[in-house]
Amino acid sequence: MQSPPSDGRSREERLEEMMARYGDALIRMCCLYLRDASLAEDAAQDTFVKAWRHMDRFRGHCSERTWLMRIAINVCRDYYKTAWMRHIDRSTSLDALPEQGREDAHSPVLEAVTTLKRREKEAILLHYYQGLSLKETAKALGISESAVKQRMQRANQHLKQELEEWYHDAF
Repeated sequence: MQSPPSDGRSREERLEEMMARYGDALIRMCCLYLRDASLAEDAAQDTFVKAWRHMDRFRGHCSERTWLMRIAINVCRDYYKTAWMRHIDRSTSLDALPEQGREDAHSPVLEAVTTLKRREKEAILLHYYQGLSLKETAKALGISESAVKQRMQRANQHLKQELEEWYHDAF
């Protein structure tokens, strides 16, 4: 387990460092989750506001990155609960991703991932797209590692069916 930084940095300095280190990754993940670039930027900003407010609660039981991803997932979930999200077209092109993610924007695999059910999409985005380990993914989602594995198996089955034609055409 990691312990939270106690090097005398202020909350603002810690937040600025987290924003520089993880900002683009959070925006990309939120964009894939919400399928809306401007909402993704709002969600990332809300994530950092919540992190700043609750920084004193971070005990180092996981990495800062895992902690931020968990906050971001919860923010995205909250966005989906709003009446606004039920009435807007979330079919925004993945070209709206920040610079670092644009190379994947036309990936049929990434497009298929965005159509997964919420639980499966969360596990896939955190584990494969954000590179979190199974343990980190489980912590970020607040579930067991076996539950993460189950969600990824269901997602993989769906993706295999969804991408079968693409796979045969591509290879």
